[in-house]
Amino acid sequence: MFGGVFSVPVNNPHLRKSGSRLIIANLEGENDLKNSSMQLGTIAKLRSPLLLSSLKVALYVGGLYVCGKIGWESVMKMGLDTRELFFYETFLYYNPLLLITMMVWLWGVNLWVFSRTGVDYAAIFYLGPDHLSHKEIWKCARWMTTIILTSMTAYLYLYSHGDVSLAASQPIVLYLSAVIILIIPFDIFYMSSRYYLLWTFWRILFPVQTVSFSDFFLADILTSLSKVLSDLERSVCRMVHRQVATVAWFEADSVCGSHSAVIPLVLVLPYLFRLFQCIRQYKDSKDIANIWNAGKYLTAVPVIFLSALKYFIDQDTWTYSIQPAWILSGLANTFFSFFWDVLRDWDLSVFTRIFKFTKPNLCSHLLYGRRWVYVWVIGSNLVLRWTWTYKLSAHLRNNYITVFIITLLEIYRRFQWAFFRIENVWYKINNPKRTTSHQTNPVSLQNDNGGEQEKLLAHSHSLGV
Repeated sequence: MFGGVFSVPVNNPHLRKSGSRLIIANLEGENDLKNSSMQLGTIAKLRSPLLLSSLKVALYVGGLYVCGKIGWESVMKMGLDTRELFFYETFLYYNPLLLITMMVWLWGVNLWVFSRTGVDYAAIFYLGPDHLSHKEIWKCARWMTTIILTSMTAYLYLYSHGDVSLAASQPIVLYLSAVIILIIPFDIFYMSSRYYLLWTFWRILFPVQTVSFSDFFLADILTSLSKVLSDLERSVCRMVHRQVATVAWFEADSVCGSHSAVIPLVLVLPYLFRLFQCIRQYKDSKDIANIWNAGKYLTAVPVIFLSALKYFIDQDTWTYSIQPAWILSGLANTFFSFFWDVLRDWDLSVFTRIFKFTKPNLCSHLLYGRRWVYVWVIGSNLVLRWTWTYKLSAHLRNNYITVFIITLLEIYRRFQWAFFRIENVWYKINNPKRTTSHQTNPVSLQNDNGGEQEKLLAHSHSLGV
């Protein structure tokens, strides 16, 4: 009844006004006006987000430029004898936070690719429906970048203008703010995600329960951030001992100096966490592969401690007795880790599917099914594994630019490793009966994770995957 077509004769007298024009004509004019306004509204809606995004990018880039300009002018204002030394101290406080921020940026790229390729990372990590998307991860990274660079600029500016006490408070306030934001018990700043991260850290520190995928995935990331953790420890140490913005940090034998015995202990902690996780996984699954994996992390321990001995023994003993052992242990750790990445953490048979986007674009065209992806990933992983092992050498502690670049490269290596590691797990969730030639034991279907495969399968089915 109400859905039919209603027709009216055009020259019906009831449709006429007092004049000679027809109401139908007015209605048609109003419809044209209405269509025009709707089109203009649609164009405005399309242009507004683009204009707003462009404005945000311009303001962000402009803010970074202002910070860089003020920071550079502040450094140039210092004397030549203190400029490089003070810049090294500034670098110590802020470079670990900047590297963590870089990891957050790249993790957002990981999630963006997963969302485009149909990899349900939420099912793999047991995330709830309110988990952070790649856009929210990038939003956090933008705020982190802005706050850290602003604090560093203020530190440089205040110190160069003689306000040393106020300058010394800048990194302290920044570190305290980061801790407060992370633990604040209010439903702000993505509380559920913050607590999920803290709970995962707790499980890494005390691996007394079944090790989940998120537990050992984050612990693996911490191994790539071991130098960052060491710098954080030295920074906090100087804040506690009131050495910020002083020359005390230059004393290598001081409590927070570059010869501190705490440095190798902090460097080795992430590897020990993974070692204990592998032992726990072997206890749960009885899969011998976990013992081999534990051996991989065990080979990192002599690399760190043998290198640290350089500061506690004479040069001849180090050169002729300790250095050969350090080189051998470094080679063993490099090749053990490399072959484990390729043969266990990844699956070469599914490499070509990693960048198969649901809606093909330029990125998928360049990366999907390309042979050079094999060559680049395997070759760069080998080279960067070795440079990361070399970075653990004690004589590089004061070469902060070199160490920063190597750490940045290691973060990049971990970024590309995450693509294939997570995609490999997702493939096995969707193909539980398929085993590759290097996985003859069905219990170890998910490599490192023993019995976690059944949990992941049950969880993914419950989500309708």
